[in-house]
Amino acid sequence: MDERDALTEVIIGAATEVHREMGPGLLESVYQKCLVYELRSRQVEFVPQARLPIVYKGEIIGDDDLVMDLYIPGRLVVELKAVEKLLPIHEAQLLTYLRLSKTHTGLLINFNVRLLKDGLKRMVL
Repeated sequence: MDERDALTEVIIGAATEVHREMGPGLLESVYQKCLVYELRSRQVEFVPQARLPIVYKGEIIGDDDLVMDLYIPGRLVVELKAVEKLLPIHEAQLLTYLRLSKTHTGLLINFNVRLLKDGLKRMVL
């Protein structure tokens, strides 16, 4: 298992604990706060609500309009959802964050499912 796989396993374990404790049906912001708490208790270093600048034709035209839910700089982008089902637009959003942050691995986690494994998607650029 490489370092990226080990990191995603830690994040998935923390998300599973949050889902087990809170269950489905809450707002994304609630899951985010719980996951931040869980990751900090596991001593995972990350940036919550990490901002990405908008770079258009080589110029920065916005500095905080794009927000990644959780970011482990250069290693992992985590995008959280609490939706009926994951849609292609959610995957596109994560892929765009990966490209813009120059990160290769991302996790898309939907907490609004009966079993969290049904709401997980690992993506690699």
